[in-house]
Amino acid sequence: MVVRTIDRCVDRPGDPCYHRSATSRVATVKCGPDLEARRIAISTTRPLRVNERIRVPEVRVIDETGKNLGVFRTEEALRLARERGLDLVEVQPNAIPPVCRIMDYGKYRYEESRRERESRKRQKVIEVKEIRLRPRIDTHDLETKVRQIQQFLADGAKVKVSVLFRGREIVYQDLGGRVLQRVLESLGSKAVVEQAPHLEGRTLVMLLAPGRSDAGRASDKSEEEQEH
Repeated sequence: MVVRTIDRCVDRPGDPCYHRSATSRVATVKCGPDLEARRIAISTTRPLRVNERIRVPEVRVIDETGKNLGVFRTEEALRLARERGLDLVEVQPNAIPPVCRIMDYGKYRYEESRRERESRKRQKVIEVKEIRLRPRIDTHDLETKVRQIQQFLADGAKVKVSVLFRGREIVYQDLGGRVLQRVLESLGSKAVVEQAPHLEGRTLVMLLAPGRSDAGRASDKSEEEQEH
C-alpha cells in the first residue's frame, strides 16, 4: 500500500520533521508553535470511508486548511463538514482516535484520477519482439519477415533479429551477416540499430529500434489509446 503522509511536530517549532516509515512516503513541512504532533496519511489503494460510512464514535478532525480542530463525536464532525458544504473523510483509520479530514471528496477523487492518467501517459512500456531467420533464407521468406519487422517497429516495439546457425553452418557466419545487412537495407530509415550484430552462442543477433518517424507515430497512437 502506498500512502501519502504529512508530518507536523512541535518538538522543535519551525524545524522540519524527518519521521520515516517503511510503508509511507513522507512529505516534510515546517511546524508552527501552535500545532500538536500529528501524521495524516491518505491511502491511495483502498476506498476511503466517507460521511455516514464512518462508524467509530469519535474522530480527530483536520479541516480543509490543514488545521487540527481536535477530537469530536463523529456526528458532530459530520455536521461541521456539512455546514461547510464539504465531506468528512477518514484518512487514517488505524490512529486512536481515527483521523478524519474535511474536504471536497468528489474533487479529490477527480484530481487523483487525473494524476493517474498523466502518470500513465509518461510511462513508456517498450516491448521487444523477436524475428528468427536462417542464413540461407530465400528472398520471398525474407521479404515476409521484413514486413513483420516493419509492423512491429511501426507499433513502437523494438525487434531482436536473430540468425540461427545449425551444425557446420557456424563456419559461414558471413552468410548471417549478409542476411542482416539485407534486412537493414530493406527497412531503410524505418529502423535504427540499437545493438550491432554480435554472436550469442550459435546465434547472430541484432537489436533494432523504431526510426524517428515510426517512433513518433507509435507515441501518438499510445496516447490516443490511453485517453480512450
